[in-house]
Amino acid sequence: MKTNVQWDESVPAGRDFGDRAVVAAYDEQHRRFRDVDGENAAILARLDLPPDAVVGDFGCGTGAFARAFARRCGTVYAIDVSAAMLDFVQWKAREEGLANVVCRQGGFLTYVHDGPPFDAIHSSLALHHLPDFWKQKALDRLAGWLKPGGQFHLMDVVFRTENIDANIEAWIAQTAAQGGPEVGNSIRSHVGREFSTYAWIMEGLLERAGFRIDSADSKGGVLANYYCTKA
Repeated sequence: MKTNVQWDESVPAGRDFGDRAVVAAYDEQHRRFRDVDGENAAILARLDLPPDAVVGDFGCGTGAFARAFARRCGTVYAIDVSAAMLDFVQWKAREEGLANVVCRQGGFLTYVHDGPPFDAIHSSLALHHLPDFWKQKALDRLAGWLKPGGQFHLMDVVFRTENIDANIEAWIAQTAAQGGPEVGNSIRSHVGREFSTYAWIMEGLLERAGFRIDSADSKGGVLANYYCTKA
C-alpha cells in the first residue's frame, strides 16, 4: 500500500532560500570560498554532452550551473522549491539572452516532469536538505527521469569516516578564512542542523537507485563529487 506521508520540502533545513535577501547574497557569498565557474567548467567537460542534450538541474539555486549548461546544451530545466530562487534564475537568463532555460518550481520529492527524458541530471549542494530515508526516494525519482545510460552528477557535503572531526573543523576554519566569520558560522550550522551523511551511506543509496558510480572524489573528507550512469 502506498503511504500518503511526505517530507515537506518547503520547510528549510538550514537557511531560508525563500528570503529574497538571502538569495541576493548567495552567489557573492559562495564565490568567496568556491571557484564556481571552475567547478561548472569541470562538470561540463566531464559529462561531455551533445549540443541537443536535455539537462535537469535539481536544487538549482541561483542557476549558475543551469546557465552554464544552457550555453552548451539544448534545454536545461532549472528546478527548485524556492520561488525567489527561480525568479532570480529567470532574471539572469533573460539578462544573458538564454531562452533555453526552463524554470520549474518543485523539489526532489514533489517535482513532476512533463518533458522529454533527461540526458543528464546535476545536483549541487541540495540533496543534504533531505534525511537519508527521503534521499533514497529522491534518487529513485531522479533515476526514473533519466534516459537509459543517462548521466548523473552529484556534488554535496558527504563525510568520510576517517578523521571526521578534524576534517569538519578544518573545513569550518578554511571557509571562515576565505569567506569571513559569517561563512564559517553557516558551515558550522550546516553540520549541526542539516542532513549531510556518510560516504558509505550515500554510495549505497546511489547504487540502490540503479546508478553505477563511475568516479567519486572527496575534498578534505567533506565535499564529494559523484559521476554516475543509469545502469
